[in-house]
Amino acid sequence: MLNEAEEELELELPKKKPWRALISFWIFGLCNNYGYVVMLTAAADIIFTSGGKRSKERECTYVSTGTILLADIIPGIFAKLVTPFVPFCVRVRIVICVLLSASGFLFVGCGRILTLSIIGVVATSFSSGLGEVTFLQYSSYYDSNVLSTWSSGTGGAGVIGALSYALLQNIGFTLTLMIMLLIPSTMALTFFMLLPKPQPTETAVIQQDVNAEEIKKPKETLIKKIMHIPSLCKYMIPFGLVYFLEYFINQGTFELIHFKNTRLSPDDQYRWLQVIYQVGVFISRSSANLFYIKQIWIMSVLQAVNVAIFTTEVIYFYLPNFWIVVALTLWEGLLGGAAYVNTYYRIRNEVKEEMHQFSMAITSFSDSIGISLAGIVAVYAHNAICDLPMPKHSY
Repeated sequence: MLNEAEEELELELPKKKPWRALISFWIFGLCNNYGYVVMLTAAADIIFTSGGKRSKERECTYVSTGTILLADIIPGIFAKLVTPFVPFCVRVRIVICVLLSASGFLFVGCGRILTLSIIGVVATSFSSGLGEVTFLQYSSYYDSNVLSTWSSGTGGAGVIGALSYALLQNIGFTLTLMIMLLIPSTMALTFFMLLPKPQPTETAVIQQDVNAEEIKKPKETLIKKIMHIPSLCKYMIPFGLVYFLEYFINQGTFELIHFKNTRLSPDDQYRWLQVIYQVGVFISRSSANLFYIKQIWIMSVLQAVNVAIFTTEVIYFYLPNFWIVVALTLWEGLLGGAAYVNTYYRIRNEVKEEMHQFSMAITSFSDSIGISLAGIVAVYAHNAICDLPMPKHSY
């Protein structure tokens, strides 16, 4: 088993052009998060076509899009929790990610009942969680700039995923999801054909030694990893809080924002707010080489202000124009994307090299916890707001 792992991570002696690794990690970020974003963007369509019970007071059902959010994140949490503690067999993991991602698109696209669609969302979630942990760990074998292109790719997945669904859904839900099978195929081709093998840098050699020790001494390595977790709380807590707040906004309030003084229908308003949010995420996740923000807690405070604005808006409808909400949504996405990329940059720069892989992997668990809690709270908040009477003055 040791020989297999060493062969799998064989370092390449001839120096390759760095652009191949940079482009590959951008594509990995895009492909890994694409399905996750599409499922969230399609959440309202999945819920409304399932025939959920509708509120008598407002234009909403008692099944929130937070339900889809939970199905889209909880399996990923399981993957992120378990994967950092198992041997790093990167090729096996990538094959699993590709198969699960393709299965997710097939189940959601071909499913005619909510249960099958949920199964597809779950498969997509597990693929995304496993992929994020794997690629963040694998980035330790390459130049630190691949972390920037990975983050940019995940942000690009938000924009391209939300926008492509918003545009393609006019040709039919099933056909749209079948076209999206190109995404897992692209991930496989990029990993096995475009990505160069890691070069024999000092960091890569250290990570290879760590992986070998993990196989030889699994018990000692497990204890060492568990003992290291408390030192990561300064990264994980503010990171998870930012994602809790922003996903409460996305899945607890977006669906309830209905402006009548715009040409967009309520469903279109939801879809395009998801697109605008992802544009903000993409911009900030691509900015790591320009702006470095060390104090992640500041973004938590600013995101809490956004929660207050969005929550009071869907209760009282006091904002006069849809474009104000668009601007706030862009700002919300900028904060979330900045928290993501700067958290991992801090880990790369501040944590000991032999703990880079594990630290990257386990920190990704914190944003998933925040998103899951947001989904649970969003379901109850959504239903409570649905029962409130409409204000006399609404736009």
